[in-house]
Amino acid sequence: MKALSDTWFAEGYIDFELKKYTLLAYLKEINQYFNRNMLYPQLGDVIFHYNNLIAFRENKQYLQQQFPKRLTAVNLERLQVLYEQMIEDNELMDELENIMQYALGKMDRTIREGTEIYEFVEENLNIAPVGLIPLDVQEGYMLLNDGHFSDTLVYQYRLTIFERHDEKYRGIHTQYISTYSRSLAQTDQRIKTDLIRHRKELPNPAVYTVETELKFPVAETLLPIAKRCLVKYITVNRA
Repeated sequence: MKALSDTWFAEGYIDFELKKYTLLAYLKEINQYFNRNMLYPQLGDVIFHYNNLIAFRENKQYLQQQFPKRLTAVNLERLQVLYEQMIEDNELMDELENIMQYALGKMDRTIREGTEIYEFVEENLNIAPVGLIPLDVQEGYMLLNDGHFSDTLVYQYRLTIFERHDEKYRGIHTQYISTYSRSLAQTDQRIKTDLIRHRKELPNPAVYTVETELKFPVAETLLPIAKRCLVKYITVNRA
């Protein structure tokens, strides 16, 4: 994927036409992925750049709070210097504002297109527990079945909680375990039994099946959305 620098709008010569074509080349490639129903990491990347621009316009200090893991000290210093230049140079401020206004509009349109695909996939996912679910659901297995109706992909999951600012967020970490060929005899319950028999580290796991009739790319679309939907499902049903 064509990478867009985290501080692309503030680097080099700040010229509307130059930044415009840099942005359009980036979004063109993003849209090519979306046209193939491939959402990740592209959708997350566009959202990052969109939020980055919003944060820069509103408060430069917010950048450091919002993106501590991605923006380096060098990038933050560059943005701070640019702020100081903006205060002293009305022409530079106007040019940068035009760049950001244009970029936000274009990115918003791309994000909406990606979000439509995401919501379509989300609406076509069915999640259900396999057998009895233990009290501890922080770790278990996710069985992913797509519209090819040939294989069941098994992932071990572990729920995580991380804090950002004053809020707590639930996340999920998954590890691919194995693939089972689907058949009338190879039911989800049988897969669960086989997992318990051969994987002793989880003697009484929570197991959920995530099914869809869609034939979308697994790694780039189905798996990331399935993970997010599973987190929401578990949170709602265990609250």
